[in-house]
Amino acid sequence: MLKIGVIGCGAIGTQICKAIDNGSISAHLVGFYDRSSEHCERILRSLKNKPVLSSPDQLISKADIVVECASQAAVKEIGLSVLEAGKDLMVMSVGAFLDTDLLKKFVLAARKNGCRIYIPSGAIAGIDGLKSASMATIDKVILSTTKNPKGLSGAPFIVEKNIDLGSFHEKTLIFEGNAKEAVRAFPANVNVAASLSLAGIGSEKTHVKVFVDPEASRNLHEITVIGDFGTFTSRIENIPSPDNPRTSLLASLSAIATLKKITEPLQIGT
Repeated sequence: MLKIGVIGCGAIGTQICKAIDNGSISAHLVGFYDRSSEHCERILRSLKNKPVLSSPDQLISKADIVVECASQAAVKEIGLSVLEAGKDLMVMSVGAFLDTDLLKKFVLAARKNGCRIYIPSGAIAGIDGLKSASMATIDKVILSTTKNPKGLSGAPFIVEKNIDLGSFHEKTLIFEGNAKEAVRAFPANVNVAASLSLAGIGSEKTHVKVFVDPEASRNLHEITVIGDFGTFTSRIENIPSPDNPRTSLLASLSAIATLKKITEPLQIGT
């Protein structure tokens, strides 16, 4: 049975741990880690099968795959150690991989040590189509993201520009640029831009728009891809995670689906 360790006990980490505990994923939760002891204790209380709280090094030694759902900083801190130990790594904070030097190091380490890096689709649909389209020529990838002010609170772009999110009374464009700029500006909000970049035409060619809308009750992502294959559009209206309005529930579900896919013999999708 696959042995899973989880780094980060926020909204996504909690859902993954519960999915393993209730049998939705045929695997064994060997442990989890979070810098917040409060987060760890909350998850522990909710589980029937309670693993021993572990340090990152202990998790790496015990697990077959380590799931990062903490932050881009956590990817940089523990990711290479996971791969150098010959263990698989799942990354939710995929924005870290827009650092091309870091990505190259991780890929080389995975290849050298016979392990894999998994990046779930996250809070969007259409990654399968984008990967297929990339086998020919893609001309444009455009992402438009709309969130309620609560979902953008605390983002570096908002803080640096001293934007008063309470001042908006209608849907308003507050950012436009490439994916690399978008992930730097909104590291906890538009990781989907990084996923699109890696699956498609790169971060500098992937165009991103971010809107704030005080009337928005869901996190909205609209994706347009144009290339030799034709054109496709994808529109996703995500329900925010009940534990964190900056995270869509679908992001947690995509991580669970990826782990489930790893454990099962039937593989569906590109």
